[in-house]
Amino acid sequence: MEEKPLSYEESIRRAGDALKRFPLIDVQGVPLMSTIAANWKSISEFSPDPSDLLIATYPKAGTTWTQEIVDLLLHNGDAEMCKRAPTTVRIPFLEIVSPPPIPSGLDLLKQMKPPRVIKTHLPIQLVPKGFWENKCKVIYVARNAKDNAVSYFHFDRMNLTQPEPGPWDGYVDKFMKGQLGWGSWYDHVKGYWKERKERNILYIFYEDMKENPHKEIERIMRYMDLSVPDDVIERIVQLTSFNVMKDNPMANYSYMPKPVFDQSISVFMRKGEVGDWVNHFTPAQSQVFDEDYAKQMKDVNIPFRFSI
Repeated sequence: MEEKPLSYEESIRRAGDALKRFPLIDVQGVPLMSTIAANWKSISEFSPDPSDLLIATYPKAGTTWTQEIVDLLLHNGDAEMCKRAPTTVRIPFLEIVSPPPIPSGLDLLKQMKPPRVIKTHLPIQLVPKGFWENKCKVIYVARNAKDNAVSYFHFDRMNLTQPEPGPWDGYVDKFMKGQLGWGSWYDHVKGYWKERKERNILYIFYEDMKENPHKEIERIMRYMDLSVPDDVIERIVQLTSFNVMKDNPMANYSYMPKPVFDQSISVFMRKGEVGDWVNHFTPAQSQVFDEDYAKQMKDVNIPFRFSI
């Protein structure tokens, strides 16, 4: 009798012992998990369909939130349809590679017919060139540096496949130096910003999404060439609110076993706020960070907000 293929969740459970904190390896000047670096050739050669949509972010900048919004827009606000599978299956993570039997992002994409929605944390210079050659739509979400650093710190504490974050004060230094997975936040947000018009990238700010989700969801809808009634937009606002998503097992990563995401250390969906950085940065850290920020961002004028 033919063996039934494992579900994504079961694959993760079975691979639990093989998962560990993978070291970072340099790929074209960007530190990436060793499993990604080892499979870089096949990742970089991925050829999307022109109908595919890419959601790109620096880690912990509102990725899962945006994925849920896009999926709900594609399914006219049908909440049950958007619970058909975990986020990671509905919208594969392009470059992620884990030990078998967990399927890689590329494995999942091979099983799906276009149009597909794809997630990446790759900086713009590492995005497979096929996305630009085929003129795929790209939604980029950016979050202010201080909140992003705090969120990434807590994520690296509980994500047992990423390098040990160490204490907060050392982590802030690594963030400023771009020594975390997927590299420099500064290079990341600037890279997509500078190319946004030429490459038709919809550039969205996390803070704007928090302040006026209805308006930003409408922007995403128009960019996707969809037409969704106003009441459905409002339903999507409710369904993608932090508290609702936190309780949604298909979006809150609760299906990830403890050897992967130890949510007893920090939950995947922790706060989702703007300005939580004030509870982590000391005045001295904030001053050093601000001075460094001014130097690293002097060549661009991206309207980030550190509070709303």
